Amino acid sequence: MPARPELMRPADDAIAAAMSRALTALALVILALGDGEHTLNLVAERTDDTFVRGQADLSTGTDPVRLTVLNEDAYAALRTLLVFALEGSTVRGAVLVATTAAEPRPRACGWTVRSGWLHPMDTAKLQQAVIPCPGVPAVRREVYDAPVLPQITDTDEEGPRG
Repeated sequence: MPARPELMRPADDAIAAAMSRALTALALVILALGDGEHTLNLVAERTDDTFVRGQADLSTGTDPVRLTVLNEDAYAALRTLLVFALEGSTVRGAVLVATTAAEPRPRACGWTVRSGWLHPMDTAKLQQAVIPCPGVPAVRREVYDAPVLPQITDTDEEGPRG
């Protein structure tokens, strides 16, 4: 008997639908964050009792319009993880936290994955999550309410899972 449950591969159509939602969600997150230097962190608990994490650093601007992904491989890994989190059959839960470099200190907001979409995270829970560990030199982040991301549905895709 295996120590952990085995992950089952989702159906191709479910992955395709989740990919569409993930690309839409990431675009909406980037637009909501606005100009600046941002770090996206995604942590997911898989159904085999393991945790996986992805992180990507972005730079965005509107004058002129630009999006710079600082590490394409890291961004691709985060995007893939978000696809599986939104698809839901291999992930129990996931949280996406965005930190924006700002003065006098960075600010952070977050979303949880529920029903195949990103929903604003409770700020009290987010505040607990981003507090630096005692004795570890780290910058305290100002926590704010994440914007609600409008869910744009594709009539050709099945309903979200998860």
